Amino acid sequence: MKDNNLPIILDALDRKILTSLQQRGNISHADLAVEVGASQASCWRRIRALEEKGVLGPAVRLLDRERVGRGLDVLCQVRMKAHDRDARRKFEEFAQQHDNIMECFSMSGEWDYLVRLVVGSVKEYEEILMQEILAQDVASSASHFSLKCVKYKTSIPL
Repeated sequence: MKDNNLPIILDALDRKILTSLQQRGNISHADLAVEVGASQASCWRRIRALEEKGVLGPAVRLLDRERVGRGLDVLCQVRMKAHDRDARRKFEEFAQQHDNIMECFSMSGEWDYLVRLVVGSVKEYEEILMQEILAQDVASSASHFSLKCVKYKTSIPL
């Protein structure tokens, strides 16, 4: 059973495996074994153990957002009207269920949430903001449009 609150102790081979898998999630066990200098069986066992511990999630393929018509990144800061548990739960459930919301962070400081959305146009974002985000228990928001992506990374440094 995994405990998501405790960090996992990784040895050097685990780190090599995880680094490789973050770069090429579809690498075969045979190629991975050669790359990290271990046997296929050892790699397979370690991958299974890392999955069971919750270190490794599902394998995914990353899309080119521009090519699929979702090239506009918007960061939306949100300040809630109320800060009680129910209001926060409702907003977080909304964020979890909204397909255009890629990330939602509960924040310290002046704003309650920072939401990152991907959309196809400013008009599409305006509709989402006015009809959906502000329909939550939101007091105010501030939107920031990305001009270009300077750095985008999905792999965690180990």
